[in-house]
Amino acid sequence: MGERILMKGNEAMAEAAIRANCKLFFGYPITPSSEALEYMAAKLPEAGGCFLQAESEVAAIYMIYGAAAGGARAMTATSAPGLSLMQEGISYLVANQLPCLVINVCRAGPGLGRILPAQSDYKIVTKGGHGDCYTIALAPASVQELAEMTFLAFDLAEKWRSPVTILTDAMLGQLMEPVEWKDSMVSVPKPNDYAIGGAEGRPRRMLGAPRTDDEMIESNVLLSQKYERIREEEQRSEAYLLDDADIVVTAYGTSARISMEAVDEAREQGIKAGLLRPISVFPFPNKAFQAVAPKVKGFLCVEMNMGQMVDDVRLAVDGKAPVTFYGQGGGWTPSGQGVLEQILKLARSQNGVR
Repeated sequence: MGERILMKGNEAMAEAAIRANCKLFFGYPITPSSEALEYMAAKLPEAGGCFLQAESEVAAIYMIYGAAAGGARAMTATSAPGLSLMQEGISYLVANQLPCLVINVCRAGPGLGRILPAQSDYKIVTKGGHGDCYTIALAPASVQELAEMTFLAFDLAEKWRSPVTILTDAMLGQLMEPVEWKDSMVSVPKPNDYAIGGAEGRPRRMLGAPRTDDEMIESNVLLSQKYERIREEEQRSEAYLLDDADIVVTAYGTSARISMEAVDEAREQGIKAGLLRPISVFPFPNKAFQAVAPKVKGFLCVEMNMGQMVDDVRLAVDGKAPVTFYGQGGGWTPSGQGVLEQILKLARSQNGVR
């Protein structure tokens, strides 16, 4: 049996990283992610690791680049403006196929924006940075999942030799819930053959950008093949009351928690509603949407932004059912009642009632 502790979401991710044998944290404080940095500053040295506050987010991601090249488990935590500054370094990590964890606790934007919860970083996380750059991205919906997916993120990073992003928001990052630290929540660093150092009796290794056309072609082919395998093997989602659903609400993170409440209320009012929650947002769980799309009358995509995941939903559904969007940017958090009203509106339109 494990222990059960009341924890804030940001701190739960940091504690999970320590338990997952992360030894290096580099970051720069930015609300609403700063508790993860503060927790690491206090706890990581006690666990035999090293915490360093960098002079900027740009510096932090390149410190991670160096640590990952050396074979160490390394991570950072940031929010929207900081994530933008890290994009070049993340692209270099992708190019050299190096693993790390990036936690993004999303705040409202654009620009500096506000520290209120938002999901407005969906596209920058899932569509990648410059140069055909993609990273695996996970979207937890509870503090328990924030902890559990931190372990998973390190495993996936090393399995695929890729940065992994945990895409969360200010609501979940600041929320306090009990976390059960289960005995099964374990992640042990795997032996690697890519690190610059750490082994004897082998040729010297170097990491860097391709220097010839042939090297560039080979690198792009390998990355493309890897992305296809990731899309095939790592799709994750949760189905809730989908067996007989006519209307499927789809949402991730905080929006999914709110939407589940609305689905329950719709059921009480005789509406056959269900929820399909993406857990991996890259790769997007296309298979789950393709399986349910021919059986339902419509989808309602709920997001804390002005419409980003809805494009992926429409592509996955492929015209087999109508897709409606409900959301707003600027730190707006939908209410269960608001989502319910959209479900009822959609149900009436399907029945020809205005």
